[in-house]
Amino acid sequence: MAARSNVTIADVAREAGVSTQTVSRVLNNKGEISPETRRLVSEVIQRLGYRPNSVARSLVTRRTLSLGLVVPDITNPFFPEIARGAEDTALAAGYSVFLCNTTEQAEREVAVLRLLEEKRVDGVVVCSARLPDDQLVPLLRRQRTVVLVNRIVPEGAAGVVRVDDADGTRQAVRHLIGGGRQRLAMLAGPPSSWGGRERLRGFREALRAADLAVDPELIVACPPYLEGGAHAARRVFLSGQAVDGLVCYNDLVAIGALQACRDLGVRVPEDVAVVGCDDILLASLVTPPLTTIRVSKYDIGASAVRLLLDRIATPRREAAEIVIRPALVARASTPEPDSAAETAAPTRPAAGGAAAGPPAAQAGNERG
Repeated sequence: MAARSNVTIADVAREAGVSTQTVSRVLNNKGEISPETRRLVSEVIQRLGYRPNSVARSLVTRRTLSLGLVVPDITNPFFPEIARGAEDTALAAGYSVFLCNTTEQAEREVAVLRLLEEKRVDGVVVCSARLPDDQLVPLLRRQRTVVLVNRIVPEGAAGVVRVDDADGTRQAVRHLIGGGRQRLAMLAGPPSSWGGRERLRGFREALRAADLAVDPELIVACPPYLEGGAHAARRVFLSGQAVDGLVCYNDLVAIGALQACRDLGVRVPEDVAVVGCDDILLASLVTPPLTTIRVSKYDIGASAVRLLLDRIATPRREAAEIVIRPALVARASTPEPDSAAETAAPTRPAAGGAAAGPPAAQAGNERG
């Protein structure tokens, strides 16, 4: 018999001369069935080209074997690696993944979470959610189960996989101070980013621990893109304040800052040292290669799905938290600690954009 696209379980049962329940047991590898019957039913399934109806099966099992993965910007090189780790782990467990991109827009984040609820996915991983808690938590509670990446919400509404962003930024600041830098600015990313707020906390803590000033004017929020970093860096350089180090929200912001340095004639790292975060592939390819905080993006995605599957298997388990530790990767955008004495004083671009002469020596040693 030729294969048809609309073969049903009843067709298989009729052709094999068994009940539909027996066919179901063969498909699900359950029940006491003789090897001969199992082989016969399997041959008929293969010959007829039968494929189980996932919609009908989900009505019985109350499972769709599908997961949702929500990211704020799929064009950001940080998130495709997370998606790869999540999908590989899900597929190995028999689940498919719906990838949803919110393009950093709160209204799209709301729409995506509602769509995944309508699709009856078995669980959702939400990366770097931008919505405030009062909007996000009610949407999460409508899902079957949720794991958040780089976001913590109150009341245990979700499991959490997060990077210790505050510690990563502390490492960056200590590295810059070890290279002789004492007047640091931070290009802090979007204010709606929980991870960004954690990085800013680490920045402030590290400066205070080193008895250095925390100047609010040198903390600049910016979009997490190349253009955002370039604009924020220009704002810092043209402010008239002496700056000899930049700590950036992510590598894209840092690479944008490198572009601004080039355009303004600011030497990296001689005048200004630059540190990014995430260690995307581009970080090692730009000139100069970018010092950054390395995070295993693949492990974030894989860990998030493993935690999600655990929560699906045991729905009432307490919300768990997995913390991933970042590590500094030193490259040529920052000076080696032992070369700090050879580093020139930081330059300050004039209002027209050209680099001015070095600022007064005491400006670089200001303490709070």
